Amino acid sequence: MLIRTDEARTLNTDSWLACLLAAVAGALNTVAFEIVGFFAANMTGNVSSLSDNLARFRWNGGLFFLSVVLFFMFGAVLSTLIINAGRRRGLRGIYAFVIVIEALALMALGVAELSVTLPGAVLILALSLLMGLQNAVVTRISNARVRTTHVSGTATDIGIEMAMLIDILRRRESPSEATAYLDRLKLHTLTIAGFLVGGIVGIWAWSLLGYAFLIVAGCVLMVMSLLSLHHAKVRYSAAASSTFK
Repeated sequence: MLIRTDEARTLNTDSWLACLLAAVAGALNTVAFEIVGFFAANMTGNVSSLSDNLARFRWNGGLFFLSVVLFFMFGAVLSTLIINAGRRRGLRGIYAFVIVIEALALMALGVAELSVTLPGAVLILALSLLMGLQNAVVTRISNARVRTTHVSGTATDIGIEMAMLIDILRRRESPSEATAYLDRLKLHTLTIAGFLVGGIVGIWAWSLLGYAFLIVAGCVLMVMSLLSLHHAKVRYSAAASSTFK
């Protein structure tokens, strides 16, 4: 799920990636809103809020929303630089390694919140950076087929695939492309469903666990990453053994 790239990736691989990481992103996004009233991953809304604050000359509010957007972008930059460095060195597990970084950061953030409650702005900025980091991982490994935090774009893709299927039914497009459109429709629908379910579960988990929820979310990502690395190691060992026989 976090190892295969390019042509080696299948619809099933991308679907699992979309469901799991979109669920985590949805949970973190809704919990952030529950805690401080702002979304950590909604860059469309944050840029609109930035525009509103600047238009009304509310410089402090404008600076905050600008910071949220910049932190999201910085997370994507950081993720991409790490991935590029790993790919140049031939590290197949580099994508999983970046998710390990996200997992450790979430656990550290949870411990910090339980020890000394951080200002709401710090929590939002930290989560925004991590969402940018995660979204860049998913975008790169899936060749932009999956984006776990970009619900508006995913909803647009669903509309496009549905329209193409309607035109196929009307004999306006070639039926040979129907399977590809159906596969993409399934993938995008699962992404939004994962984000939705993750948001619901996130609110429930937050009401039960409080800030410990961040630690749990980090543990989920850690297990997911380590399993991917373990499966890659097993496949590599098996391939190496067959080569030397």
